Amino acid sequence: MADAITSQIPEELDQVRLDKAVAALLDLSRAQARELIERGATVDGAPAGPATRVQAGAVVVTKKPEHAKKLEPEAVDFDVLYEDDHVVVVDKPPGLVVHPGSGRRRGTLAAGLLHRWPEIAGVGSDQRWGLVHRLDKDTSGALIVARTQQSHDALSSQIRAREVERTYLALVDGIPTSPTGTIDAPIGRDPVLATKRAVLRTGKPARTHFVVEREFESSACSLLRLKLETGRTHQIRVHLEAIGHPVIGDKTYGNVTRVGAPRTFLHASQVEFGHPANGDRISVDSPLAPDLKEVLEVLGNGQ
Repeated sequence: MADAITSQIPEELDQVRLDKAVAALLDLSRAQARELIERGATVDGAPAGPATRVQAGAVVVTKKPEHAKKLEPEAVDFDVLYEDDHVVVVDKPPGLVVHPGSGRRRGTLAAGLLHRWPEIAGVGSDQRWGLVHRLDKDTSGALIVARTQQSHDALSSQIRAREVERTYLALVDGIPTSPTGTIDAPIGRDPVLATKRAVLRTGKPARTHFVVEREFESSACSLLRLKLETGRTHQIRVHLEAIGHPVIGDKTYGNVTRVGAPRTFLHASQVEFGHPANGDRISVDSPLAPDLKEVLEVLGNGQ
């Protein structure tokens, strides 16, 4: 397709209509996205219409919107935890939006990545060059970035096959009755508020494993180490609220804002994956962000 734009459907847009996915990916209105699709679009090489349901990982090709804004490189502050010619792991600061969308055009991690590694332009999806997964705005920690299309394809395949291990630290309300556990509950879009997720019988399978790292009895909260077996949008936050231990500081799920948490107390502390070039297992740690570390120090002094 001449003058085309290629995008890959991320996990958070799994099973949505194509017009809604294209609107989110290209920062268009639903009407603009529908018009663009009707001019010719394919999903994994097959012709598709606005109502076509898309799966995570699918490749969508449309004509480029006439008014499409190009992702411009910007100097954005973030640390690098690991880097070679194929892949990078960055330490995403809290409060930094990963990619443009919903009217947010500037000051994103995606723009900062393009500024630091210009060669990632064209790798993966437009507006999300190099990104193979994401973290919520308030979540800090390790995030994997591909520097070549071959690396992007390999890492995306690993994520779909659940071969990428992602470990998080979360401070939660209350103390679980068991020191270890697995939350096995399907997650889907909240039927009332589309921007939220919820445990639903009709949702997609989701499993989260946890270990209690530390208990703060005087403050009635605990620090959990969690591993994702699946990677649904907001999975940890939804699962922990569902078992009665919401993440402290999370105003969307649970709204428990005590103990002085400045934001959602959730940190991506480690990623482990197969190197996209040679298959060697790479494990990268992210130290707990200073604002969250301070909360733990205060809690520890209070015991």
